[in-house]
Amino acid sequence: MTAASGPPALPGHLGRLHDPRPLGGGMICQVWAGTLDDGSPVAVKQAPYAVDVEVDGLRALDAAGAPVPAVLGAEGDVLVLRHVQGAPAWHDLGARVATVHRDGGDGRFGWHRDNLLGRAVQPGGWSDDWSAFFAEHRLRPLLAADALPGTVRARIERAIVGPLPALLGAHEPTPSLVHGDLWSGNIIDGRWLIDPAVWMADRELEMAFTAMFGGVPEAFFNGYDSVWPLPSGAAQRRPALQLYHLLIHVWHFGASYVGGVVDRLDRLGWT
Repeated sequence: MTAASGPPALPGHLGRLHDPRPLGGGMICQVWAGTLDDGSPVAVKQAPYAVDVEVDGLRALDAAGAPVPAVLGAEGDVLVLRHVQGAPAWHDLGARVATVHRDGGDGRFGWHRDNLLGRAVQPGGWSDDWSAFFAEHRLRPLLAADALPGTVRARIERAIVGPLPALLGAHEPTPSLVHGDLWSGNIIDGRWLIDPAVWMADRELEMAFTAMFGGVPEAFFNGYDSVWPLPSGAAQRRPALQLYHLLIHVWHFGASYVGGVVDRLDRLGWT
């Protein structure tokens, strides 16, 4: 979504926004670039949700060493970030994401609160069981999407009580802090991460989504592998993990993404 109207007032301690100009690329928010009274470059985001949930994610990633813009202010639906730019550094970015994934939290899967992936709620809560959390807190809530045909919904429900747990649990994954929505549209200049939907997950989920739509160069994946290669069998688990983000797209954008869901089920032989 582009900025159709003027920028909002900034949180009081930040003063005024000077020389505002719309920034494109956002799908559900309005974003402007500008400067503060002292000339500092900022990005101002107005969201259709309370931005404290996004601040929570950015601070978690920052604490784990991720390259994210500094949060300068947040109030209601307005988030003010340091405006970041720079030369692409894809290999380094991949290495830093792998380092972030080393953050295993307290050893449980989930998150301490509900948060958002786009407009969709990611339910919070905790579990020691990766496949159970993925099935019940990620896949099952999205099966109610209006655009999802009943036949496809039934195939996923059979997988949840059938082959899914064994497939996702066989390598005994440990939790990793993940960005949660890591695709090319949420990477600035090949070096900065924005718009997180963080939680503690099997890190294979992150890499499965990052690879799904293209746009992220091989240097990123090489950088990741230079720090922490994925375990054997990751390629076989990838279609099952991609079901989550494909179902999110069905929920947001409708039937045009159902084909992707069916394709992954077919690859897995889940009828």
